[in-house]
Formats: sequence, C-alpha cells, structure tokens
Amino acid sequence: MTGCVYTLHSTLELPLEDVHEFLEDPDLPGEIEDIDLTRRNNTLIISAVATDTDISKYTPMAQLKASVTENRVYEEPPEKDEDDDGPITWGRTPPRGPSGPRGPDEEEEEINSKLVEYACFKGDRETVLQNTALQYPMFEVLCNLARVAEKGTLTAISARDKELKATRIVDGEDRPVSIDVVEDPREREGKAEGVNWRNNEFIS
Repeated sequence: MTGCVYTLHSTLELPLEDVHEFLEDPDLPGEIEDIDLTRRNNTLIISAVATDTDISKYTPMAQLKASVTENRVYEEPPEKDEDDDGPITWGRTPPRGPSGPRGPDEEEEEINSKLVEYACFKGDRETVLQNTALQYPMFEVLCNLARVAEKGTLTAISARDKELKATRIVDGEDRPVSIDVVEDPREREGKAEGVNWRNNEFIS
C-alpha cells in the first residue's frame, strides 16, 4: 500500500513527558519497525526506522519535528465558597481573612506552580512532517499523537491507495470533515474571454 500527504497544518502542544510516554509503546504502522527520538537543544526529532531492510540506510526517513518550550503550569485554583460573592483570581487565592477582608499586613497565598516542557508540533507539512520515505506511516503516528494531545488542531488532506482522505483532530478528538474539489483558478484564467496578446496576427 502507498500513501501521500498533500497538505498538513498542525498547532499541537503536548507535555514532553506525554510524548515520552506515548513513544514507550506506540502502535506503529507495519511499515515502521521502530522510531528514534533525538533532542537537539530546543528541537525534538522523531524519526522512523523502516521495517523493509531493502531501503538503504542512507535514505532520509520521514520524521516529525517539534520545538520544545517551557510553560508555567498552575495548580487548580481553590473552589469558591457558596457564600462568597467575590471574584476568583487565577493564580492567587481570593483575599479572605478569618473576620472579613484581608488586612494590609496579610500576604496573599500563592498557588503552587511549576515549569513544564512542551513539545510543539506547529507549522505546515514541510515543517512538522519531513522527508518522503515512509511519509504516510509517519503521518499516522502524528495522528495518534494528536489524539492524546489536550490542546491543538491537526488538519490534513492525504491519500491512501489513491483514495483522498481529509483529517481533522481538535483537542484530542476526531472531528467530521469533508473535501471540496474546486476548479483551479489558473485554468479559468486560460479560458477567459479577451485578446490573446501572445498570439495575435495584428501584432508583430
């Protein structure tokens, strides 16, 4: 079976820990025997290892590329009491003392937070999914990653055995999507009425 990815756009963000957990025991397509994970500074590269031993080891295999960033993640804010009409401020507890509003000498209680590394698969096909060999199987790996991502969207048009397929995954869930075939505007320009200045007998 053969496949091709024509268009792809991704805004996926996953905690790096989730990516490592996903790659511990991934459900790989038959064409991929294993995957290699490499990190170069703030760049994460997930490369395919071909099952077919006839493919030259010098052939660039398809790979997924992500940038690694740090985001500060806060614990859930405290629940609001039913008798408290004051606003809840994200990242801080509401100002309440034992006998009313907080005094000027009382400090706000900070909500615990930590820095978490995220793998960001963001961009078009040439940025996120690189190289041609095993491109479609590696696209399937990306789709499975998208299904465990809590944030981001993956949209693509691909073909498997000459059959077009549209894919849209939003915040970890597959969404319905369709393909509309429209006329190429460049073809309309060629059929437009008017003077063909390049082939006109009155112009020498």
